[in-house]
Amino acid sequence: MPDLLLELFCEEIPARMQARAAADLRQLVTDALVDAGLVYEGAKAFATPRRLTLTVHGLPARSPDRREERKGPRVGAADKAIAGFLRGAGLTSIDQAKVQSDKKGNVYVAVIDTPGRPAEDVIAEIVPKVIWSFPWPKAMTWGDPGFVTTGDKLVTDNNGNPALAEPWLRWVRPLHSILCTFGPETGETEVVDFEAGGVRSGNVTYGHRFMAPAPIEVRRFDDYVTKLDKAKVVLDADRRKQIIHADARDRALALGLDLVEDEALLDEVAGLVEWPVVLTGTFDEAFLDIPPEVIRTTIRANQKCFVLRDPKTGKLSSRFMLVANIAAPDGGKAIVAGNERVIAARLADAHYFYDTDRKALPGYESAGKPLDQRLAKLTAQNVIFHEKLGTQGERVERIVQLAKEIAPLVGADPDRAARAASLAKADLVTEMVGEFPELQGLMGRYYALAQGEDASVAAAIEDHYKPLGPSDRVPSDPVAIAVALADKLDMLVGFWAIDEKPTGSKDPYALRRAALGVIRIILSNNLRLDLWVPLRVSLSGYTEQGNKLVSAAVDRWIGEGVERETTRETVIRVTHAFGVSGLQDFFRDRLQVQLREQGARHDLVDAVFALPEQRDLVLIVRRVEALGQFLDTDDGANLLAGLKRATNILTDEEKKSGESYDGEVNPALLAEPEERALFEAVGAAEGEVRAAVEVEDFADAMRALAKLRAPVDAFFDKVLVNAPEADVRANRLRLLNKIRQATLAVADFSRVGG
Repeated sequence: MPDLLLELFCEEIPARMQARAAADLRQLVTDALVDAGLVYEGAKAFATPRRLTLTVHGLPARSPDRREERKGPRVGAADKAIAGFLRGAGLTSIDQAKVQSDKKGNVYVAVIDTPGRPAEDVIAEIVPKVIWSFPWPKAMTWGDPGFVTTGDKLVTDNNGNPALAEPWLRWVRPLHSILCTFGPETGETEVVDFEAGGVRSGNVTYGHRFMAPAPIEVRRFDDYVTKLDKAKVVLDADRRKQIIHADARDRALALGLDLVEDEALLDEVAGLVEWPVVLTGTFDEAFLDIPPEVIRTTIRANQKCFVLRDPKTGKLSSRFMLVANIAAPDGGKAIVAGNERVIAARLADAHYFYDTDRKALPGYESAGKPLDQRLAKLTAQNVIFHEKLGTQGERVERIVQLAKEIAPLVGADPDRAARAASLAKADLVTEMVGEFPELQGLMGRYYALAQGEDASVAAAIEDHYKPLGPSDRVPSDPVAIAVALADKLDMLVGFWAIDEKPTGSKDPYALRRAALGVIRIILSNNLRLDLWVPLRVSLSGYTEQGNKLVSAAVDRWIGEGVERETTRETVIRVTHAFGVSGLQDFFRDRLQVQLREQGARHDLVDAVFALPEQRDLVLIVRRVEALGQFLDTDDGANLLAGLKRATNILTDEEKKSGESYDGEVNPALLAEPEERALFEAVGAAEGEVRAAVEVEDFADAMRALAKLRAPVDAFFDKVLVNAPEADVRANRLRLLNKIRQATLAVADFSRVGG
């Protein structure tokens, strides 16, 4: 079957756009082919800094004939409805339609036969539409649309601007050529002829910009790849990555060094070159006094180069690896020299920043040590954190207070936690972080150690931002834990109070990430704390600072007509209302996401969260794990069915009668042996479950519940719950309620699916 080869060759495609553009090209073209009836066997897209390429294998030579029956109006309908039906169906007379009967009576039906078309004609329609509508995130207008003329005169609009014959082409960079061929795997192929943006398709591409710029005539994908390779173009981005990685590692090994792996940089560099050539450069060893992360960031950000490490000491070497896009006649000496000059200048800047940041800050010397001086500057400049939540200085005050409150709960020293929190944001106004914002926190740690701060304080300054993602490490030092929780909870409470919550896919303040960070910190460190305690303190921090918007939110949550006490007491009383306002549900949703990623069922999380006072995340997870393991057993599955039956009967009867069956079971009314056995079993299980839950042995609690399976099954097999005697029926319903209450010590089984 024939294959399609398409290449869009342009001036440049930024590396960050290439993978997405290749995927978009594949999806847009193949979806349109399938819609036209051209079902293919396989397709693959490629991207280089200058071209997007798509190959589609196993296409039919023509699209199939199609027959469509389009239902129209009823017989006897208004002339206007019939005329619209005829236009839509492409008919000239209603006599060309047939009449069919349905539930509404006789209706007109148009039978539309569409003959198949040669695949080349379909492709010639599809590709220009894809080019004109291609979803570049950023693009420029390009091409020569021409002007509309009447005789020798230009046609203009009302503003005197010449009217364009067609729109300007919107493309990432100027589109130079389009290669589009179609034909069998062997034999001759044909050019699919079309035009887009003033560029006509052909069977010509071009090799490397400098080493092989001449035009290359190609027929199909196989010889396209071969000829590009000879013309110094590696089409496949994964192959370019493999070449770069292998060459860099081999060169590092020859120098007795290790390559510092950087997958993101590797992806970027592979998108900057069509013919990767790895070269080695050096910088002055004096720069190794700078923190290694600064050296790596400087070299990476400015020159897209890899750094090397001494395997014996683990320290950075003064060598680096760069990737050129040309095999230079001089072996790359000039390229290396140019990179060395730029890197030397950038490292000199970084060295200056590093030295400056550790010195006294003019005008703020009285504030104390260098980081304290930066904190004073941050506060004095009134740097806004958020217009509704105050300044960074005010935020630091809240985090300090919150970290002190959290510290005893996580085993941290309150004074160290407060000190770390006070300095956590100070590096935001340092020279180094101003140049490289991604180093915030890290530079704070270096500067804290330089001024003699406690090691745990310095570590907390770096780690309080963590975890930044699912693969990022979680703080483990108690001081770092206290500050990290304080930082995230302050954000969550503040933005929740001003109603800046995530909506749909939008989360501009990364509140989902903050909540997941809190959850991961608590679970990874097995922290036993009531999450709402620090939330209360965080909320009070805003109100004590006089934030009117947050105070108004507190008033809303408390409700009207309630006399306010002191701020702290009021905030403590608003805890439950605050949870109801949505943040508790938000944490539950984030925990569900976390547990689902670990394989847990979301309904089990609901079943546990439905219990009152569920604020200990560690216990919630333990309950969910024990519940999941229990329900995977035969006893668990069968007991669940019995419990659901009991709950449904009880719920229905409560609705009918309007009564509650919370009262005690009367043993004297238990006439059947099965209900007496169930009563005794529930009583025994109740005590065992309560004892197991008190010592947090949820597995043992589940084993106690498992003993109810047999008596529950026997009860429903032999006993009629809705007995004709009212007192017997009510007593049996109270027995069902007793079962429900016994299981609620572990989870709300009514929320479990299945």
